[in-house]
This record gives sequence, C-alpha cells and structure tokens, in this order.
Amino acid sequence: MQDNLYRVALGIQYDGTGFLGWQSQLHKNTVQDVLQAAILKFIGGKLDDTFRVTVAGRTDTGVHALGQVVHFDTSINRPMWSWIRGINTYLPSTVSVEWAKEVPFDFHSRFSAHERSYAYVLVSSAVKIPLLNKKAGYVMLPFGKSLDLQAMRKGAQYLIGEQDFSCFRSSECQSKTPIKTVYQVNIVEEDKRLYFFLRANAFLHHMVRNIVGSLIEVGKGRQSPEWIAYLIKQRSRKIAAPTFSADGLYLVKVQYPNNFEIPEPNLGYSVIPPHLLELAFSDRLDNPNQV
Repeated sequence: MQDNLYRVALGIQYDGTGFLGWQSQLHKNTVQDVLQAAILKFIGGKLDDTFRVTVAGRTDTGVHALGQVVHFDTSINRPMWSWIRGINTYLPSTVSVEWAKEVPFDFHSRFSAHERSYAYVLVSSAVKIPLLNKKAGYVMLPFGKSLDLQAMRKGAQYLIGEQDFSCFRSSECQSKTPIKTVYQVNIVEEDKRLYFFLRANAFLHHMVRNIVGSLIEVGKGRQSPEWIAYLIKQRSRKIAAPTFSADGLYLVKVQYPNNFEIPEPNLGYSVIPPHLLELAFSDRLDNPNQV
C-alpha cells in the first residue's frame, strides 16, 4: 500500500469482434471503455474521468485476447475474488476478468513485461467457414490446393533473432525502435487449419498480421522462403505483403519476471486447441518451427 492506494492487476479475455480495439475512444466502443465502466459501477461511481486502466499491449479492431493483462491504482481495498466477481457482473458477455492480484507499485502491465505471445488461426479452402467467421483468417484456394507448409516454415526461420523489423511495421506504430527479438515462430497444421504461434520480447504495430500475410505469399508459391530474409534486409514496408485480416489474431499471454507471480492465463476456451497452445509456448520445443 502507498498513500492509501493499492495497485491491482487483472487478467482478462475478450472476443474482439464487436470492439474497435482496446484503446478508449469517444464513442466508447472499445474494450478499455467497457472495462473502465464496469470497474466504476462495481465500486459505486467513486472514480473520476481521469481514471484509466493500463494495458500490457493495445490490440486493434477485431483482435481477440486470451491472456491480456492490465493494472490500475485504487484506494478501494477489496478481496481479490470480489474484484473478479464484481467487475464481471457489469461486463458484457464478450469480456471477462479471469484473475485479480494485488501487485507492488513497481509492477507495470506494459513496461514490466519481457515477452508477448500471439497466435493466428488461418483457414485456407475453396469456400468460407461460417462457424469460424471473425474467429479465423481466411484464404480462398481452389479445390484440391493448399498452402506450402514446408516453404512457410522455412521462411519463418529468417524471422528468429534480434532484427530490424521495419518491413512489418505499420506507419502508425509508436514504438521507439523497430528492433525486436523474435524467439520462435511455429506453424502447425491440424484439422485443416493452420496455426501460427509467435513469441517475442515485443511486437510492432501490425507486425504479426504483416508477418502472416507475407508467409502466406510464400505458401502460395508467389515468393520464395528467402524472400522473408530479403524483406528484413530491405527494411521497407512497401515491398512486404499487405496487412492481413485481424479476424484470426489472438494475444495469448504476456510474460513477466517471476518475482511478480503473475498468474498464467486459462488457455482452454478458444477455437485454438488447448494442447497446441500449451505445447507451442512451453519449453518442450526442440525445433522452433514445428510442434
């Protein structure tokens, strides 16, 4: 406690389909807006207009989250379970607080994080899959055709390491540097779907969607796997593939130093098979491009 204030961290999950992303906007149709409104209602309207929850990573319109982390400061002292139950009472069905934890004031949901993990779900077929609408990206291919998975995996190898990723950076990106460290890129095929699992110290704005779009070009045979290395070397967003759909993108989890004891997200409730998520982001991988 500091000057009668407490810092509370929350783990949240949300279906991003109906939201204009995370960050608060005037029309109040964002995850941040509904979360802040729910907290306000739970504690009886004792927050003013300057109250803000701070997020680990802002997500765009249509992007989903399994393991988003936020924090806020409050003078209200409640049991952690009370925060969970109370805030969830006022949240829409598309957003849920999974856990709550009092954290020290040196914890910051964004700046204390040292790793982020994302997943992208992709369906490639001759027709769209209605039951996966807005939950998976889609590539139309003729009957009997498929993406070249091995070529995509080979191209993904060039993404590993500390590099300048300007070629995958949005013009709206606010990061101080385009240099990030990608630890692994796994591409997995199961039940006629492709799953991209990416883990890095941080990601640039649109970086995952731009990577997926460029790897799809490789998978279609329009570019060679070595094209990915060429893009990175050229550092030009203009020559990489267009930004791919947000529909299949999921923020899976955010990693913090062990001393903060931040809970792991529950990965059992999404269109992504839990066993793939658990394996992809565990230490059991021998090959960084395969599960």
